[in-house]
Amino acid sequence: MQSTTEVEKGIRSLTGQWAGRFIWAAVVQGALASFWTLFIVSPFTVPAASRVVAGGGAGTWLFVGYSLYLVIGVVAVAVTAVFYMYIERILGKVYAGVAKYLAWTHLVLMNAGVAGATWLMMTAGYLGGSAGLPANVGGGGLNPGQIHEVISAFPEPIFYFVLLAIAGVMAGGLGFLISSRSRQP
Repeated sequence: MQSTTEVEKGIRSLTGQWAGRFIWAAVVQGALASFWTLFIVSPFTVPAASRVVAGGGAGTWLFVGYSLYLVIGVVAVAVTAVFYMYIERILGKVYAGVAKYLAWTHLVLMNAGVAGATWLMMTAGYLGGSAGLPANVGGGGLNPGQIHEVISAFPEPIFYFVLLAIAGVMAGGLGFLISSRSRQP
């Protein structure tokens, strides 16, 4: 059986160092998404997440956050590896100097920003949606004004996490430009 470092070296040799890091980030994000999936489909959650989403209103945030997490947190992170693979393997460039720091910034801020924003959206959606459901199904039976009070603290931190993700993507784009235009062989 191969050790983890042998597997990591194998991935890096096929994809490149940075592409491999983004692939691993997508794998981690995918594993975390599976826990959210279990929460959403669990018959033991009271109130059931399916009721929260079906109830609309604030519960829609749960669905939107989950969808965005799958698309951006898992798929877009994996697709980003292709950009790094192109620069590292096809163009034969190495991320060095400032480009290396920009790539790290891209990896960390994009992943943290996407996870933070979408997880807060899912949490707000579940809390707000369940607060509006009738008490006989495990909800809080609150009216829209009361539900707003439950979720009112979420939009601002979501915004800041989105800014983190955007900053990471912008850093990555700048790193792509620097590396692809470098005079390295």
